[in-house]
Amino acid sequence: MAVEINDNNFEELVMNSDKPVLVDFWAEWCGPCRMIGPVVDELHTEYANRAIIGKVNVDENAGIATKFGVRNIPTILFIKKGEVVDKSVGAVPKATLVSKLDAIL
Repeated sequence: MAVEINDNNFEELVMNSDKPVLVDFWAEWCGPCRMIGPVVDELHTEYANRAIIGKVNVDENAGIATKFGVRNIPTILFIKKGEVVDKSVGAVPKATLVSKLDAIL
């Protein structure tokens, strides 16, 4: 399972990370989010020691979503050294996420 990112640990896990971070903004009621969720969990396992793969529930952590201007979900941000370097909106194939993640490793 991907790391649960919330208001309390966001700064530490994402902004201060020395590894690239993939952050999936999602919600329980979102159909496309449920489609992409298992892919994000697979990436967490596959990139275990190279990147942080996490999920932010927008219903429980609206502040983080607002901070990054997330208006549609699923939105996946790719963050390196505290800066958003890429993003993906909507349910996309795993290969798209792998390509974007590999580009920032």
